[in-house]
Amino acid sequence: MSVQQASKSKIAVSPLELEIAKEPPLNTFKPKEPYTATIVSVERLVGPKAPGETCHIVIDHGGNVPYWEGQSYGVIPPGENPKKPGSPHNVRLYSIASSRYGDSFDGKTTSLCVRRAVYYNPETGKEDPLKSGVCSNFLCNCKPGDKVQITGPSGKIMLLPEGNPKANHIMIATGTGVAPFRSYLRRMFMEDVTFKFKGLAWLFLGVANKDSLLYDDEFTKYLEDYPDQFRYDLALSREQKNKSGGKMYVQDKIEEYSDEIFKLLDDGAHIYFCGLRGMMPGIQETLKRVAEQRGENWDEKLSQLKKNKQWHVEVY
Repeated sequence: MSVQQASKSKIAVSPLELEIAKEPPLNTFKPKEPYTATIVSVERLVGPKAPGETCHIVIDHGGNVPYWEGQSYGVIPPGENPKKPGSPHNVRLYSIASSRYGDSFDGKTTSLCVRRAVYYNPETGKEDPLKSGVCSNFLCNCKPGDKVQITGPSGKIMLLPEGNPKANHIMIATGTGVAPFRSYLRRMFMEDVTFKFKGLAWLFLGVANKDSLLYDDEFTKYLEDYPDQFRYDLALSREQKNKSGGKMYVQDKIEEYSDEIFKLLDDGAHIYFCGLRGMMPGIQETLKRVAEQRGENWDEKLSQLKKNKQWHVEVY
């Protein structure tokens, strides 16, 4: 690390016992016996010109539902499951957007990044509240002090591998898929923890426009403080054009930096994808085309990345 980087003071966290566990906690609370947590705050993350609303939701779990970066919580919204009268709603999974210490650095809270799911009638153009996302609207409408039923934590695919602090990490997100990457970056660059990150973290974020950016102030600060260790590239589909004159998506940014990305992968970098399921076909097509242009067989390369545990995907 450079002198400049080494001089950056990081935030003290506690309890440090959260650093000791060798294995991640899994399914501490199950759907039949969820944990009752408390809403701390609900904050709108996006500007007025963003399509839709995305909220940052902080939940107090009292330190009773610990988790690791890259895991998810389940949320059971209140009410009755319309498909199973008399039964509660099904669990909805949300990627955790904070490190294991939470936004208050005391290990007692977690944060979720939730986009309010709404449905517009194609004929009238008006919102139909009867078809709105049950859980996302419940969470975005919560007030401090409200209770929420949570399960988990779950997931091992997106865990941040900390065995090699010098490893490089390429993170590709669309929208709220940035949640686990926020948790990684807080651990890498914000908190004073046992994990002393010495590699490169490269975040690609795809959203509609500047008003749709999520956690941009945090990411920009890392860029200022750790210019040799953090890269941050945006794909704003409604404001930028790709080389063909079409909308700019994350796969276009991947193609733009493909030589560097492939070199990093060849050197052992981890690559992560998180966001809507529809993001992956375009990304896969781009990677395959780039590989062929380089004289490589993408299917073989992908198989090797998976075998080496460098390939991490969580889509919904």
